[in-house]
Amino acid sequence: MKKVITLSAILCCFLVTSAGCSNTHGDATTISVNPDSEYVNTFNDLHLGLLFDFNFRLPHADDRWVKLWVERYQDGKKDSEPLTQLSYGESPNEMEEGNIGFGIINPNQKDTSVFLYAPNIVNKPVIIENKTKETMTTWQYGISEDEVTLEVGETKILAAYHGADHSARTWDLQDTASVNKMIQQDSLVMLLKIKIEENKR
Repeated sequence: MKKVITLSAILCCFLVTSAGCSNTHGDATTISVNPDSEYVNTFNDLHLGLLFDFNFRLPHADDRWVKLWVERYQDGKKDSEPLTQLSYGESPNEMEEGNIGFGIINPNQKDTSVFLYAPNIVNKPVIIENKTKETMTTWQYGISEDEVTLEVGETKILAAYHGADHSARTWDLQDTASVNKMIQQDSLVMLLKIKIEENKR
């Protein structure tokens, strides 16, 4: 519980200053991996668990919505609801830039918690129930440190945390067949996904 309180306070302080305004890269919505960010380093220094952090740039933020969520599969079966999710949009700014990400507190323990964050937003860590017992786990980003363009209406897998009873390997998260094979082969799979939508008025 102390870790959760500490984490919430730290993230709130960071996220207050994570949004900004500029228009130096055109009208493309872009995202890239940020593995050495202040968020990640702080998370590692405090031994809180695992953090996936991204640089995110959203033009036309005043007329778009961002949906970020985590799907979980256990023994090949998808949970009926996302583990955690957040949605935001209609910013007062035309351009938003900052960090978005997914954190896992105390992975592989009974009190595992997950949370999502975005510029000026962080949802409360949610304790999840683990029904599987993996002997090996691994995690991977689904994109590189190079900027990736996100199209409106496109769902993109940003990262995965997965475990198996015998061995762990990496998968191509942008290949549907590879993702489906991972879901069927690994006893636990968590997928971080993002989708940008136009505001429908």
